[in-house]
Amino acid sequence: MSGRYRVALLGNGIKPSLSPALHMQEARHLGLDYEYRIVDLIDQPDVDLGAELRRLEDAGFDAANVTHPFKQSVLDHVDDLSPTVRRVGSANLVLLGGGHRTAHNTDCTGFRAALEGFLARRLPRQTTTSPDDYLGEREAGGRAGGGSVLQIGAGGAGLATASALLDMGFDQIIVHDVAPAAVEAILRRFSSPDRLLGSGGSVDEWLPRVDGVVHVTPVGMAEHPGVAFDVDRLGPDAWVAEVVYRPLETELVRRARARGLATLDGGGMAVGQAVESLRLITGLEPDVARMHAHFNQLVAGREG
Repeated sequence: MSGRYRVALLGNGIKPSLSPALHMQEARHLGLDYEYRIVDLIDQPDVDLGAELRRLEDAGFDAANVTHPFKQSVLDHVDDLSPTVRRVGSANLVLLGGGHRTAHNTDCTGFRAALEGFLARRLPRQTTTSPDDYLGEREAGGRAGGGSVLQIGAGGAGLATASALLDMGFDQIIVHDVAPAAVEAILRRFSSPDRLLGSGGSVDEWLPRVDGVVHVTPVGMAEHPGVAFDVDRLGPDAWVAEVVYRPLETELVRRARARGLATLDGGGMAVGQAVESLRLITGLEPDVARMHAHFNQLVAGREG
């Protein structure tokens, strides 16, 4: 196991990403020489993703995180798929080296770890968890799922969260999206008709009936302000999990907390996928609480 790593992030419009600082600071704590470089391809509409990966390999890079819009197309340029990638159909990490490329999806494992830690610690009517409690230790047994959950959003990130929710053992997972075809695609991919179903085109009838909501759309981002559903229709003991983290307190999170609902902000998934990526790249165990504290500092710096 080498103490020197070179990692890239491939995507469009990714210059504001917090991943380089998040990865590199934790790597320094682990005693590693770790370089994390952004490769923003937004000005290359006809980019050859295979050629980009070859260029990174030739330059001695050990891995590439992959984000929008390449999480699915990158699968055409790898040799092996992890079991999670085979199931979900998208990847956000490619391990390089030795002329071999292996695709992983740490969005699934990162979101699951975040939500499991959150649900294991939450109390009825709890307004939020402490920052260090979002992820906690890796699953040591037991069932954090159960009950019903409504997932709002069926895009690329929705594939990862739906997979995690199924693995967590929720009794019923209802998927809603403004694009019915996207919902149907998720239902076909995971083929679990006894537990996974579509919303039927409307969330209003589901909101009062579910135990929790996972929000997986861009609504709430600085570029897309607003909320994707009416928080006031949720029951008094419902919980809300968000994946948007810029801003960290979206309008959805703010309204849910104002109602006294338990909330998991988007930092949980953001840190969770980074933790799992570092594990896979280095073989070492990152300090989850330390990474989450650093993430919160980075977000506060950007929003201040």
